[in-house]
Amino acid sequence: MIYLKLIKESLLFALNALRTNKLRTLLSLLGVTVGIFSIIAVLAAVDSMDKGIRKDLAGMDNSMLNIFQYSFSPTDVPKWKIEQFPDMKYDEYDYLKRNVASIDRISFNYFTNSQNIKSEFATANDVSISPCSFDYQYIDNIKVEKGRFFNESEDASGSSVIVLGYEIAEVLFPNVNPIGQTVRLYGKRFDVIGVLEKQGSSSFGQSKDLQVFIPSNFLRQYYGENSNYLTPVIVAKPKKGFDSDIFKDDITLKLRTFRGLKPSDIDNFFLNEFAGLTQFIDNIVGSLNLVGWIISAFSLLVGGFGIANIMFVSVKERTHIIGIQKALGAKNHFILYQFLFEAVILSFIGGLVGVVLVYLIAIVVTSLSSFEFVLSFTNVIIGLSLASFIGLISGILPALSASKLDPVEAIRSGM
Repeated sequence: MIYLKLIKESLLFALNALRTNKLRTLLSLLGVTVGIFSIIAVLAAVDSMDKGIRKDLAGMDNSMLNIFQYSFSPTDVPKWKIEQFPDMKYDEYDYLKRNVASIDRISFNYFTNSQNIKSEFATANDVSISPCSFDYQYIDNIKVEKGRFFNESEDASGSSVIVLGYEIAEVLFPNVNPIGQTVRLYGKRFDVIGVLEKQGSSSFGQSKDLQVFIPSNFLRQYYGENSNYLTPVIVAKPKKGFDSDIFKDDITLKLRTFRGLKPSDIDNFFLNEFAGLTQFIDNIVGSLNLVGWIISAFSLLVGGFGIANIMFVSVKERTHIIGIQKALGAKNHFILYQFLFEAVILSFIGGLVGVVLVYLIAIVVTSLSSFEFVLSFTNVIIGLSLASFIGLISGILPALSASKLDPVEAIRSGM
């Protein structure tokens, strides 16, 4: 009970000192506020980005493979050698489809340039075109709200049919049912056979609301096999429960055989596993967090020095009072606690202000943009704990110097 009373009295002394010197308290808060604001803002932004990316990727299978000449993640193969790798061919897609028993779904896709799409009502500019095979709807979990996705026959023949993303359909056909209408793309007329469900904003890649899907065979016939406008990629998904390593080995073996590679030759293609992309994203997020901590640490360091400096000034100003307290029987630890509490409370308030500022910015950013900025409870605890720790470290030396003052000398110095 004696120690609890001692802590209470020390706390009251500290609060009274902060109230007495309002301007000095405010100036001391700024350094810690900026430091905590910097750290929590970076952590919250990175967490929000990470959460958004994982939400966008949640519908896709981790075992899905993107097979083409480039790698999604860092590789030991020199860039000049990668540039010499051949493009994927439709014959290779057809060969894998017929000869790899472990494949559940497989699609022949193209990465290509954005295009303008016209209807009789409006024009949609710079639309993302996604040429693919009919199986891609099952690989990428594509959900159609109106109409349907193109079938295997339309895919094989390269029919001029199109499935519109939700927002593209809204632009091209305001207040009109798009199904059965026609649009103009690549100088050809396309029949609209489907409209996708609304997906919303996307943190990774592009939202399907802003995409359109057409049979990849249409572009293969339109541009030919060797076109600078197209980058072909084979997307494959294994059967449920099938071992991913065996699946990759099967595809690698078949593709090497089809391309006539010797045992001493390296693979002239990459199997980009979705799980590997997730790991790559984790590495990026970790690096961003680390950079944020390093940058914010300098702000915290400045804030800590500011508090330490103010506490030394406070000790000097109250030397006479400290001497009187000691003369009346105050122990060293009472004086120590008094100044430590003052430093910790000062720093904690600064951290609290920093957290509140991040929270307000999160509300504004979320309301004014499509990016969902989230301040998690964990980050709040990190910020407040770190602020308290900085206050404790910054206040140790001033508090020790105050507790070791000789009462007679302390009283004399104030006279």
